[in-house]
Amino acid sequence: MPTISKQKKDKVAEQIIHYLFTVSPESKFTSEIAQEIARDEEFVKSLLQDLKQKKVVVDIDKNNQGRSYTKRRRWRLSSEAYTFYKKHQSNSQQYL
Repeated sequence: MPTISKQKKDKVAEQIIHYLFTVSPESKFTSEIAQEIARDEEFVKSLLQDLKQKKVVVDIDKNNQGRSYTKRRRWRLSSEAYTFYKKHQSNSQQYL
């Protein structure tokens, strides 16, 4: 499998962040995110884990009843990232 450049990984990470912003405050499973941006699930999972380390996204490992997921994870944008992204979106709308 060919390696992917950092620039391309950053572009896909931007797609993930944008998608999570548009569905916010809802959280989505890794498979749903991968399907939406048309990428491999394992690749998306690795990017989400990188974004989690950077505190851009938060993983949710329990369902509504408080039971832990064994094989699945849901993801949402962190509060700080949402606020930053929303501010950035508002500023870019002023110039249109």
